[in-house]
Amino acid sequence: MATLTQDTLVTDLAAILGTGGVLTDPEALLLHSSDLLGHGSRCRLVIRPETQEQLVAAVRRIAVEGLALMPRGGGLTYVSGYLATRPDWVAVDLRRMNRILSIDEDDMVVTVEAGVTWQQLYEALQTKGLRLPFFGTFSGRGATVGGGLSNGALFLGTARYGTAADIVLGLEVVTADGSVVHTGQKAVARAPKPFLRSFGPDTTGLFIHDAGALGIKCKASLRLIRKPAHTDFLSFAFAHRDAAIAAICEIGRAELAEDAYVMDPDKTRAALSAPADLIRDVRTLGKVVVQEQGLLRGLKAGAKLALAGRDFIEDGCFSLHLVLAGRSRSGLDDDMAAARAIATRFGGNELPNSIPKAGRAELFSPLDAVLGPTGDRWVALNGKVPHSGAKALVDDLEDLLAAHEPALAVNGVEVSRLITIMGNHAFSYEPVFNWHDAWLPMHEATISAKTARDLPRPPANEGARALVMQLRHEIVDILARHGAASNQIGRTYPYASVLRPESRALLEGIKRTLDPDGRMNPGALELG
Repeated sequence: MATLTQDTLVTDLAAILGTGGVLTDPEALLLHSSDLLGHGSRCRLVIRPETQEQLVAAVRRIAVEGLALMPRGGGLTYVSGYLATRPDWVAVDLRRMNRILSIDEDDMVVTVEAGVTWQQLYEALQTKGLRLPFFGTFSGRGATVGGGLSNGALFLGTARYGTAADIVLGLEVVTADGSVVHTGQKAVARAPKPFLRSFGPDTTGLFIHDAGALGIKCKASLRLIRKPAHTDFLSFAFAHRDAAIAAICEIGRAELAEDAYVMDPDKTRAALSAPADLIRDVRTLGKVVVQEQGLLRGLKAGAKLALAGRDFIEDGCFSLHLVLAGRSRSGLDDDMAAARAIATRFGGNELPNSIPKAGRAELFSPLDAVLGPTGDRWVALNGKVPHSGAKALVDDLEDLLAAHEPALAVNGVEVSRLITIMGNHAFSYEPVFNWHDAWLPMHEATISAKTARDLPRPPANEGARALVMQLRHEIVDILARHGAASNQIGRTYPYASVLRPESRALLEGIKRTLDPDGRMNPGALELG
């Protein structure tokens, strides 16, 4: 039974947030107390503000009770970033704050609320011939801008432009006591617009990739570019992993591609041999035709994609995939020639470009992808190092996986790898574990009705799950030894504990200033 204090709090919050603004039913509490990997302690209630003013008033009311606040975007994460271990906490679901507030074509800045999804923003900008430099994740149908800024979102555009952190000009952040902090140029009292990030110390950067430990992002102003006039695609096969890594790193240094990624043989086969959905395949083919410049060129590209099919990759091949874009066709052709020369130098053989072309044709994957094609669960880890550290990191991780290969086989755990680059300066290695296990509330809430109906629900598989968790810990230890960075830090990767003493003292001082009682996502980033 709820206490009088709980009843009073819920009544007050309902008056602030309106219909649907407060959730207390068991199903909602369970959903908001889990992610795609596991459960935290059960939250006391969920607030769902629609405006910044509502959020400020709600945060101030909750502060009276001394409850922890756990900011949450789309919830599509597996690092316990918004899951508390303490009992008294409130989940802050920002998905109803989903308005695009302004698109300034003169100053090339867009300002959005934190609950706007990457897909929503991409589509709104498309009509104006504009785009973000980095413009979203594969999960961008449900992943939000606020969540992405808190967790280091990356992929679409990352090989040339970096991550979500690199496109932010300013933020409005609500801190634990309900204060609103402006960052970037808007921190200046008389500044009319958020057009610049770096007038004085970079206060915007304090709140980027903070897992919500320093405040709740309400609004973000992001820089725009004009949509590239021409886009094209390349794929290459490499017999050896090290050659593929060397090639993608050199292509990154040369700044030739917007997207660049290497799939291992298993991931390549999975991308091409997943159970076919005829309707979806036809729609993808149609999108390929539309995205090409000119009808004849589009029809030829669509025909090549159809003919290439799903089974052209040789056994044992590591495949490199590139998306290149430019202002002119001739400039793009020059970049493609340079990329071909690099791939050839490292032993790559050109392949039909079906994978990157289909990926860009359907930018934001259906959210059914939170599960594998047979209803299996998956979870990834990632480490970022300079290009010069790529081989040493990969060798250590692969030695670990090889040592556990018998146990992985016995428990039915499959491991694939995704290799990417970030701008011209960083390399990323991502092992992905797939295994059959009982679904979590976030899986059930995210998949479509058709998937929920068609896929069998696996039974609990405690042995496989324990093995995956063990390997996660061992991989995280290796990443720490290499001084690697990771996105989606949450409670999975060490942060405060691996900082130099002076840097940790600075971080903890900022935390004390913004959140003296330690109520803003306590435990994230290893901060109280």
